[in-house]
Amino acid sequence: MDVLPLLMLVAGSAVVAGAARRTPVPAPLLLVAAGLVVSYLPGVPDYTLDPHIVLPLVLPPLLHSAALDSSYLDLRANLRPIALLSVGYVLFATVAVGVVAHLLIPQLPLTAALVLGAVVAPPDAVAATAIARRIGLPSRLTTLLQGESLFNDATAITAYRVAVAAAVGEGVSWAQGLREFAFAAIGGVVVGLVLMVPLHWLRTRLRDPLLQNTLSLLIPFVAYAVAEQFEASGVLAVVVVGLYLGHHSWQVDFATRLQEAAVWRMIDFVLESAVFALIGLQLRVVVGGLGEYGAAEAAWYAAVVFLAVVVARYVWVFPSTFLPRMLFPGIREREPGTNWTAPVIVGWAGMRGVVSLAIAFSIPETVHGGGPFPARNLILFLTFTTVIGTLVIHGLTLPSLIRLLGLPGRDPHAETLAEAQAQNTASLAAERRLEELLADERNALPSPLADRLRTVLEQRRNAVWERLGAVNEVTGESADDTYRRLAREMIEAERAVFVDLRDARRIDEEMLRSLLRRLDLEEAALYREGATEDGA
Repeated sequence: MDVLPLLMLVAGSAVVAGAARRTPVPAPLLLVAAGLVVSYLPGVPDYTLDPHIVLPLVLPPLLHSAALDSSYLDLRANLRPIALLSVGYVLFATVAVGVVAHLLIPQLPLTAALVLGAVVAPPDAVAATAIARRIGLPSRLTTLLQGESLFNDATAITAYRVAVAAAVGEGVSWAQGLREFAFAAIGGVVVGLVLMVPLHWLRTRLRDPLLQNTLSLLIPFVAYAVAEQFEASGVLAVVVVGLYLGHHSWQVDFATRLQEAAVWRMIDFVLESAVFALIGLQLRVVVGGLGEYGAAEAAWYAAVVFLAVVVARYVWVFPSTFLPRMLFPGIREREPGTNWTAPVIVGWAGMRGVVSLAIAFSIPETVHGGGPFPARNLILFLTFTTVIGTLVIHGLTLPSLIRLLGLPGRDPHAETLAEAQAQNTASLAAERRLEELLADERNALPSPLADRLRTVLEQRRNAVWERLGAVNEVTGESADDTYRRLAREMIEAERAVFVDLRDARRIDEEMLRSLLRRLDLEEAALYREGATEDGA
């Protein structure tokens, strides 16, 4: 096996993603553009998407990481609109786009057209949520997009399987298709519910952070594989397990949480970078397979299918936003009010991604009887152009659209105030508990050590309030910014001394590592505080 192309892909995509952080262009768009350009450079190998790798090996960790970072409470509070997007919209888009493609393309039977509809139906909200966070989209809209991206792949994959079965001649009826869909959805949820408690129990019982993180890496693959073994939805199993583990992560050892956060950030960065670069790299493969279709004809089909995808999303999003609120007073009472700007943003955030391409590449080449699958190469091309079109057009214009509509973004001052109030409440409880403990003679401490514990609580409580304070006129920093900068300088001074002592052979390498780890943990805490303040 030649690993050089894989290394080139990972290294190249990481470089482009890193460069994107210094530009106003979102990383997914820059990666796709780089892939498009590189695909035609001489000597670049064909990076054909293999669905047997993407679906079971790339999709589970991405979904699991997204589920860990999602709020179970927020998703539950918005379950109705999320279900309408992730299930209702995907099925509607499958039929709507399929019918349009069938009427547009003479060589495309309805069953094959529905395969195309299922392939391009699920939006990939990775890019949309990245842009939303970058420009401060309201948290509820971000939750809707995250929830849709977590669950819609399961709907699309199941709809695709039913459509393919009909297209290859397996005689699947609508009733059979609905039964298969229900079984896959319910089965995936059941597998997730069965696995989540024992997996969490095991995570809380392991005491070695390395073993705990190894388990964390295996969990999404285990959940996906077990569900698929029962022909249920592996996607839903992964999401259910991830949401449960993320909701109960506070019960896991702190060292595990520190390592796990770092590990999953790295995995997300590598996989997402490679995935978006792979999308662009498919250009040469897809165009080379068009064969009998001329450039003008294929471009016309691509434009119409792209428009059908865009229009179908708005046709679904607007009625599903306002009709339930008009018809059911209970919904109006339970859910916050909205106006026309929210569905405009949600509709325009329907960017497609690698899941659509991976599903398209898994379309069988032949039907029962040995004949070729109808217009398979054209379906691949239309999927590719739809993915590229939504990523580029929607991705580039979504920030401007949000600014044009003047949506109220996140309020950093209000968020910091809420954080300070929460920290103050927790610190008061900790102080009461500390005094109770110190009153017990078994916990007797010298006064300086007891005072140090009280000082730590006071500093922790005051640190958040200081972020609301005035900015230093000379440096432009808040008091908290200055505190963290000085603390880092002090840590760096200590680190340099430890290294000098090691070089002078006054301490050994093992002691140096132990001392540096303590400093690293302190610096990591400072970094997390700064990241929280910056909204990262």
